[in-house]
Amino acid sequence: MNSMGSPSETRSQDEDDIPMPEFHSLAILQSHNESSTGHVSLNFADALWLPRSSSQDTTAGRVRRGVAIEKETTFLRCCRQYPKAVGWSLLLFLTVVMEAYDKSLITGFLAFPAFRRKYGRPTLPPSTPSEDQVYEISPSWQMGLQNAAIGCEIIGLLAHGYITDVIGYRKMMIASLLWMCAAVFGAFFANGIGVLLASQALCGISWGVIQTLAATYAAEVVPSVLRPFVLSNINMCWLVGQVIGTGILRALVHNSSQWSYRLPFALQWAWAIPLLFGICFAPDSPWWLIRHGRTTEAKHALYRLSNENNMDIDDTIELMQHTNRVEKTLKYGGDSYLDLFKGVNLRRTEIACMAWICQALSGWSLTSYAPYFFEQAGFSASNSFNLSVAGYGVGILGGIMSWTLLSFVGRRKLYLVGLLIPVVLLLAGGIVSVTVGSREGADWALGAIIIAMTFFYDLTIGPVCYVLVAEIPSTRLRVKTVALARVTYNIAIMVNNIVMPKMLNPSAWNLGGKSCFLYASTSFVCLIWCYFRLPETRKLTYLELDILFEKKAPTSKFKELQDRLDETAYLSMSRTEQLRSTWHGWLAYS
Repeated sequence: MNSMGSPSETRSQDEDDIPMPEFHSLAILQSHNESSTGHVSLNFADALWLPRSSSQDTTAGRVRRGVAIEKETTFLRCCRQYPKAVGWSLLLFLTVVMEAYDKSLITGFLAFPAFRRKYGRPTLPPSTPSEDQVYEISPSWQMGLQNAAIGCEIIGLLAHGYITDVIGYRKMMIASLLWMCAAVFGAFFANGIGVLLASQALCGISWGVIQTLAATYAAEVVPSVLRPFVLSNINMCWLVGQVIGTGILRALVHNSSQWSYRLPFALQWAWAIPLLFGICFAPDSPWWLIRHGRTTEAKHALYRLSNENNMDIDDTIELMQHTNRVEKTLKYGGDSYLDLFKGVNLRRTEIACMAWICQALSGWSLTSYAPYFFEQAGFSASNSFNLSVAGYGVGILGGIMSWTLLSFVGRRKLYLVGLLIPVVLLLAGGIVSVTVGSREGADWALGAIIIAMTFFYDLTIGPVCYVLVAEIPSTRLRVKTVALARVTYNIAIMVNNIVMPKMLNPSAWNLGGKSCFLYASTSFVCLIWCYFRLPETRKLTYLELDILFEKKAPTSKFKELQDRLDETAYLSMSRTEQLRSTWHGWLAYS
């Protein structure tokens, strides 16, 4: 991270003329003096300048060496040095798989005859023989079962940012899993739908913590070279959990006893208890320990996360300490959510929030309701779950293919394509539903469209969103920006959960396949927003993004300005050159 500023009056001219270190990403801070706009002025002295030193034993030498290690270590060397960090991250990722499994149950149970008979109401006259009676759970209860959990997830999300900073990642995850184990008792023993709703709401608090804590932990224990490969697997974890949940429901769909729905609830304990045991032994984040002044414990945690032959731990710890000093000294805000809406941060907050909202409005919700959607579109219960499992399978394939695409294709382009395809597919699905009617061919056409949507979603929008939301915010506001973005996503999902049951339920709007038209429209609106507002962040450093947002660069110029940065060799200039030269890359805009 680089910051530009004029030399201090107390600093000698010789020191000021010292060129930037070879590894220019060392943090250079301005003083605390601020302009009238609330931003730190670029005309004041640097606060933590690290001059070039011939000694490798000084703090400056160790920090520079730590930066060199962070920037130059290859992928394979990182895998050899930090296999335990990857392993512990994947262990916490299993909590995301567990959450995806848990959240797939309720939407799947809506297609369960035994579940509807237990918690629903008859739709045919009372004189109808019991074996011919049809039961449905009202749209209002369907909305409640979904939105109670999501509403409480928002509570968990907002609380996570504060509580985790006090007790640490490991203890927060353990507390969340214990809370969830207790909340599942209500679902397992529920005799009425009200008790089931209360249980889902309580589970939602822990789900809100889990869906962000695992990613944050991995980002702090895994080296930067491995982070894109590790963090992109979060989307895959959601898919795997949904596949497991749908597969279990498929195996039990013809079971008419109460165990067809109680057993899947009980399996949540089978997830949580082993994870609890494993996470008890997980090392806490070295970054969290450094922030709390526990340097010795941070070094011990880093030893546990790395290979025994890793000789770079002291340099890495020194770099962490220096970064922590940088963040404590630089006063850009971050204590309040209000900082997200000040100055250029407002644009960054908008992009992060909308990137996640586009997921909810792109028609992906149809895939989450896939078993119930297929049944209402005319499939049998068995074929509904067969198609759902197939959809999740091709989703996993799309997720694997996205690893390659993320390396070569820009985030903006993938997002635009990922929103254009649902517009076309959903329009086709709606037209098929209207023109062909209820014939079997129409059912299978709708099934193929939903499966294709699942594939393209997990190829594009699904994994790319996690990258974008992490890259767009400023470093000081990243945690709060991501939390707020996830909250807005949950609110959008709550709206989906209000509309979706009404569209699909025979006792409400009964749109069936015609519901594709609504999400084709919302996908088109998101496509328009992305075209005009979503910038390209691929290959842009955090410093470059700060410059681009501070200069209010047009969305379409982000890639062009990246090329200009490279052409002008701005980041390889000496410190004095950066301060005294006019960078011509901005002449077209400033």
